[in-house]
Amino acid sequence: MTNNAEINFRRGAVEPVECLKAGWNLVKDQFWLFVAMCLVGMMIGGAVPFGILMGPMMCGIFLALFKTRRGQPIEFGTLFKGFDYFGQSVVAALLHVIPITAVILGAYILMYVGFFAAMLAGAAAGEDAAPIAGIGFIFLLLLFYIAIILIVIFISIGFTFAYQLIVDRGLQGFDAVKLSFRAAFANFWRLLGLNLLGGLLSILGMLLCYVGIFLVFPITLAAAAMAYEQVFGLRDPNEVVSNLPPPLPTF
Repeated sequence: MTNNAEINFRRGAVEPVECLKAGWNLVKDQFWLFVAMCLVGMMIGGAVPFGILMGPMMCGIFLALFKTRRGQPIEFGTLFKGFDYFGQSVVAALLHVIPITAVILGAYILMYVGFFAAMLAGAAAGEDAAPIAGIGFIFLLLLFYIAIILIVIFISIGFTFAYQLIVDRGLQGFDAVKLSFRAAFANFWRLLGLNLLGGLLSILGMLLCYVGIFLVFPITLAAAAMAYEQVFGLRDPNEVVSNLPPPLPTF
């Protein structure tokens, strides 16, 4: 078992443009294989609520990316090797999905409560004040949703390295998430730039009748793998790392 206290990471190490270039170079020779893996992985991952299957699928994709980076052969079935990390990846996925789901649900509840409150306030103030109350509600709602988007971005960046740490360093889910947040926030603005570039590529992909977004997934995930390498470095493949829990203490 790898101790996350022993894993060092670099600060300010992520180069967004270089990550995208290196990510493309990583997958281009087997591009359609990675497209198929990402497509099937996203479909399977989205089939069960709360990302329970998304975690193993992400681990499988990153495992394939790391094996390719090391010059090792991969096949489509490598995707399902992510189930070797099922317990750890599910913990990480739940820690990722549940807070974001809670934030979004809370946003909808507050939106409806605010809407009805604005209607009642407008009715009580009279017809002349109703438009002002409506404009004020829209303005506050806009500010609120900007805050929600920022919170979601904040959480998502924190999870940038969680699945990679599970696959590459054999960390347990909670430990991987903690270390991912520490390393991600030590590279926050650079990872934000990488996410913005990936988002721009995704928008361009969606313009191609939405199908193009599936062509972007391998590149953005490969870029995240390269960012992981810049921050942590890849583990020596000859180093044995167990993904089993530590043994119980003896007395």
